[in-house]
Amino acid sequence: MIIPLAHRAGQTQEYYFSVKLAEVRKLQAAGHDIINIGIGNPDMMPSENTIQALIESVQQPGSHGYQSYKGIPAFRAAIARFYAHTYGVQLDSETEILPLIGSKEGITHISLTFLNEGDEVLVPELGYPAYRAVSRMVGATVREYGLMEYQGWQPDWQAMADQVNERTRIVWLNYPHMPTGAPATRALFEQAVRFAHDHNVLLCHDNPYSLILNQRPPISLLSIDGAKEVAIEMNSMSKSHNMAGWRIGWMMAAKPYIDAVLSIKSNVDSGMFLPVQQAAAEALGNSDEWHRQRNAVYHERLDAVHAFLNALGCTYSTDQEGMFIWAKLPDHIESAEALVDDLLYNKHIFIAPGFIFGPKGDRYIRVSLCMPKERIQAAVTRLK
Repeated sequence: MIIPLAHRAGQTQEYYFSVKLAEVRKLQAAGHDIINIGIGNPDMMPSENTIQALIESVQQPGSHGYQSYKGIPAFRAAIARFYAHTYGVQLDSETEILPLIGSKEGITHISLTFLNEGDEVLVPELGYPAYRAVSRMVGATVREYGLMEYQGWQPDWQAMADQVNERTRIVWLNYPHMPTGAPATRALFEQAVRFAHDHNVLLCHDNPYSLILNQRPPISLLSIDGAKEVAIEMNSMSKSHNMAGWRIGWMMAAKPYIDAVLSIKSNVDSGMFLPVQQAAAEALGNSDEWHRQRNAVYHERLDAVHAFLNALGCTYSTDQEGMFIWAKLPDHIESAEALVDDLLYNKHIFIAPGFIFGPKGDRYIRVSLCMPKERIQAAVTRLK
């Protein structure tokens, strides 16, 4: 290269799945049939009316130009209706909602907006790797707060309070939790909002899994009194509406937070493709029955994944929510990394090792439900 890398590029490693999926593709190119139950890539279709709305919009001559940085009013209004129906949360569609190109984009925009070099961020360990990676990219210092199995993968709020100082700016939260599947509860969110008020930190909640295999009514952080004063919540259509490749999400917060993030986002992109927004607005009106049918498919796959984990001798909780199952390795298996490579190269099965979500995941694996049950059952047969 004619010039050196920026510091942030030298400090950031390629995403684990980007590297590992290259290995998967190489094996597939060599003729091997790989059963990929490692990533959360929904394989079911969006609703029929969603597809039809996209087709009708894309055929219109006026659908192909630049769009508003804030998204079209119809899409924001659909988000507001969806949140009122699903979570009982009232949102002003004009001032409290900002569409995103997937919630992963939101992690970056929020970090760019509110973090200076040297500021500190509390991220869960275990947790989504992007919280750490993006914080470090913008020059912030990452402080990890531990989530322990014996505490139901819930934060230890006193231990977190001991980590807060005058440089702490953001706390990342994610429930239902990925990768452990720990459910969201009202008590958890009430404590989180109280923590943010007490310590003057911005609470950022990532909420893409609340409609997948939820065993109780879904809950939003924004339903808690006082949350809008101290919190931003993000949501996504990737998992809940089978639209991962569409890259559609949004953030919700009080107007000052939305306006601040928009000042950054408007310098990065020019708004989503209009037909995608119109189709997303249609999808947000999917019936409760549509969501029940999608979850019925995941329930069938859940039985197959449990059989797979039983064959490995793993232990796991049956109250997990979301599209993954988090499982602890038996003592006789050397490590998650060794198991992943053994399964990939000898059984042609790909699963995710727990350590990519933090060191506490070293003795765990994560298995995805985004594969037909027949394929998961075939993986069980390969193990035997």
